[in-house]
Amino acid sequence: MQFFVYKNTNASSLTAFPFLLDVQSNLLSELHSCVVIPLSRVKVGQVVMTRLTPQVAIDGQDYVLNTAQLSTIHRKILGACVTDLSAKRDLFISALDFLISGI
Repeated sequence: MQFFVYKNTNASSLTAFPFLLDVQSNLLSELHSCVVIPLSRVKVGQVVMTRLTPQVAIDGQDYVLNTAQLSTIHRKILGACVTDLSAKRDLFISALDFLISGI
């Protein structure tokens, strides 16, 4: 589901990116793949481009969207759904717009 956060099940990237944000339209749910943005923990002193890499809280922990690392994965390898962040839709669309158009 669009703007839902899922656990990352890929052992090679799990430590760096524990969660994945599904950004693909629900109108395309019949596709076997989905477009995701990996989330990483915010590091102390980390400098982020807030428009491109906004922060979100999940279970009291801050995470940053690594929008420039947008990726496609097979739906079957999405882990369990952790939370619904669709209330932050405008924040995510803005980050994607900035990645694609620079505005």
